[in-house]
Formats: sequence, C-alpha cells, structure tokens
Amino acid sequence: QVQLVESGGGLVQAGGSLRLSCAGSGRTFSGYSMGWFRQAPGKEREVVARISWSGGSTNYADSVKGRFIISRDNAKNTVYLQMNSLKPEDTAVYYCAADKGRWTAWPPIEYEYWGQGTQVTVSS
Repeated sequence: QVQLVESGGGLVQAGGSLRLSCAGSGRTFSGYSMGWFRQAPGKEREVVARISWSGGSTNYADSVKGRFIISRDNAKNTVYLQMNSLKPEDTAVYYCAADKGRWTAWPPIEYEYWGQGTQVTVSS
C-alpha cells in the first residue's frame, strides 16, 4: 500500500507562490506515476499536472502552464508542485495521487492512491 500526505497549503495573496509536497509512506512510489489534482467548492475535480515514474515526462493543465512545475525526488519518496503567480481561481483543495498503471492519454482520471488534500486559498 502507498499512503500519501500533502503539505504546504495555506493562504497567499494573488501573485504569490506556494510549494506543495506529497510525501509517501509505506511502500515507495518510485515506480509510480504521480499526479496533482484540485477541487474547488461546487466544482468537479480537475487534473493540474502529472509526472512519470522516472520524471522524464510531464503534463500540465492549460490553466497552469508556465506557472506551476511538478517534480519528484524518488530517493525522498516525495513529489512537489511549485505554484507561482497564483490567482484567485487557483483556490481549491489540492490532492496528490499515485498510480502504477500504464501512462494514459491526457487528461488522466483514475489513480490508485490518493492523499487527503491540502487547502490553497488565494486572496485578491
């Protein structure tokens, strides 16, 4: 089993930055692709970014391209989401997820393991 715990969320003014971390416990996720998702109140969950198990491939939602960067450190069993130039519309609960399945077409939907989420609030 893989347990995922997100951290790094909080309140930030528009234009600011936050770095989210997703730490794995139990089984290492070095062989898993990882994704970041978010869900705002009243809206459906949407994918933000994903990264392959080796870190060689990444994808981003159009809404965050050029502002967010996903990365991973398999030695530390951690995946990151660097969020820059934050906007109020980025406000949401952010979740990380892991999956050992094959690399699928964009956007991915199903992931095997999920964290409990961390709140990101961007004020105007």
